[in-house]
Amino acid sequence: MRRALSIIFMASLFCLLFSCKVKDDIDYMKNIENVAIKTSNRTYTSTIQPSDQLVITILAKDNEVAKPFNRDYYSTDMSQLSGMPSRSSTTEPSYIVDSKGNIDFPILGTLNTTDKTIDQFKDELKEKLSKYIKNPGVNIKTTNYKVTVLGEVNKSGTYSIPDGQPTTILNVLGLAGDLTIYGQRKNILVVRNVDGATTKEYIDLTDAGFINSPYYYVKQNDVIYVSPNKARKSASSYGPQTGIWISVASVLIGVLALIFR
Repeated sequence: MRRALSIIFMASLFCLLFSCKVKDDIDYMKNIENVAIKTSNRTYTSTIQPSDQLVITILAKDNEVAKPFNRDYYSTDMSQLSGMPSRSSTTEPSYIVDSKGNIDFPILGTLNTTDKTIDQFKDELKEKLSKYIKNPGVNIKTTNYKVTVLGEVNKSGTYSIPDGQPTTILNVLGLAGDLTIYGQRKNILVVRNVDGATTKEYIDLTDAGFINSPYYYVKQNDVIYVSPNKARKSASSYGPQTGIWISVASVLIGVLALIFR
């Protein structure tokens, strides 16, 4: 009888100490096949956003003709007039897209980028430049396309996206070293600025349906936050003394086992 009571007591104590154990589903996109069929023909293009930093270079068969359309031409010219050192050749002149989606371009004046992809804006520039340059060449790249990842990931931080290429939330989480075992796969928060207003969306990585979400592809300055699961929250709530109490409990269990033996 005493031995049975001892076993019941020890089992109850262990259950109390380790009741914080939580089973967390870490499988991603379980129903990917069904969703993939529905979205196989869907494409995504990233448009230019306010605050984007664009490096634009105009080329021509005769580079002298193209120079007035490149911002560094004016920077070099002004430095020579003022007697100041010229711009370093390693520094690329850039244009910051304002809140209305505009940039101020040499000779062509104000150009609007709203709802335009890099390729669309490049084609528009070529058309406008063709009045001045025969077969102009246009190179455009985004230099400050960044996304921040916080919370339960292996490498939190801010990550640059090369040339603003279409990038998914999975790509970004990959850059952050994936979620830790304590991250909530079903509750990924994405915070985004849309037309000056802050919006948010929760993504469930275990359901492939999230690839249809407008938040599946990240945008400039998105913030992705991975919440801790119940196991992490419970562990953090115990504090640094938890290990000591578990050790004490182990000793007590041993003593009680001897008494009731």
